[in-house]
Amino acid sequence: EATRKLYGLDSPDPMLSVYARECLMARRLVERGVRFVEVTCVKGVLPVAPWDAHDDLVKNHSRNAFAVDQPIAALIRDLKGRGLLDSTLVIFAGEFGRTPFAQGTKGRDHNPQGFSLWMAGGGLKKGVVHGATDDYGYRAIENVVDVHDLHATVLHLLGIDHEQLTYRYSGRDYRLTDVFGKVVHEIVA
Repeated sequence: EATRKLYGLDSPDPMLSVYARECLMARRLVERGVRFVEVTCVKGVLPVAPWDAHDDLVKNHSRNAFAVDQPIAALIRDLKGRGLLDSTLVIFAGEFGRTPFAQGTKGRDHNPQGFSLWMAGGGLKKGVVHGATDDYGYRAIENVVDVHDLHATVLHLLGIDHEQLTYRYSGRDYRLTDVFGKVVHEIVA
């Protein structure tokens, strides 16, 4: 009963209770040794990609945040309480950053120039903020991390050297990070 309450499984809100069930299932999979687990919000305020806020951003993001906040906090607390957080990398990210200016009257467009995500556990330093955008939140300007750096860092945290892991395609060896990517050591414990 305490676990059900912690995650919000019995919430009358259907989005929250479904996401809670997915987060609890993720914890159970990690407990049983599953190495990669993905929890996604594919249904919500919008039928597909509920965070893709081209319209009604405040209403939709508020609703989505309400649905994921409690279950995500419960997952991290539960992993930590079971001694699994140190060996489990948790990443919370969306598809894009959002522009700091309106698209239409109530939305925001995609923004590849400035993007935020958070990570916890899995060999990361605690409480670190890395990087910053300009005063408008439009473009990353400090400690810029591109997607190749993010991937190199995640692979490093998983114990994989991104420069050594290659696959052959069309007669050429490719890396998962292409020919780019550097580990962001400032966030690694």
